[in-house]
Amino acid sequence: MASFVIEGGHKLHGEIVPQGAKNEVLQVLCATLLTDEEVTIENIPNILDVNNLIQLLRDMGMKVSKSGSDTYTFQADNLNLAYLESDDFLNRCSKLRGSVMLVGPLVARFGKAMIPKPGGDKIGRRRLDTHFLGIQKLGASFEYDAVNGRFCINAEKLKGAYMLLDEASVTGTANIVMAAVLAEGVTTIYNAACEPYLQQLCRMLNRMGAKISGIASNLLTIEGVSSLKGCSHRVLPDMI
Repeated sequence: MASFVIEGGHKLHGEIVPQGAKNEVLQVLCATLLTDEEVTIENIPNILDVNNLIQLLRDMGMKVSKSGSDTYTFQADNLNLAYLESDDFLNRCSKLRGSVMLVGPLVARFGKAMIPKPGGDKIGRRRLDTHFLGIQKLGASFEYDAVNGRFCINAEKLKGAYMLLDEASVTGTANIVMAAVLAEGVTTIYNAACEPYLQQLCRMLNRMGAKISGIASNLLTIEGVSSLKGCSHRVLPDMI
């Protein structure tokens, strides 16, 4: 059987540069869908899940340009919404769990989204209830198409709401926040996640013109706005 033999007593030295945090970058990439202006993101890690999401955004019609080894600019000013109903889109999403965070931005800005049961890493119990129940609270309807294995989400106009999340899910909170920033009225989220990556998303959204208060706490208040603008953002180093 293969094994590692570790001999202690040797002083470590040298330097490393941590790559950008995957758990943050998947959120902020999805947030680029919330505006038709350019959003520049630095410190994007060159890893499979992130590259797959960037390619998925390209296939949706997102303009993507790379200006450095880890810096990209995104502009969602001419998306192909018909692509969201294609088998190719659904197949790609099914292999990337982070794709569920496309729902909030798409429903908020375009009034509809379609997504299969997401794939990705299988780590214990990872429910999607928090995502769906929160966005439903804002006025979206969810229907499951069992024949094609996909969720169809629609909303004529999202409206702010009070909600108590059943679990402080980071991606669930992110999805709801991204939907709520363009909803009409005020959204109050109790038991919200407050991890650094979620804080980063909220600060980026505020630079884009959102009105989010309570960042870094478990109580977020979001005053909806009619539109968001572009911004620049740097992803935190990975802490994991």
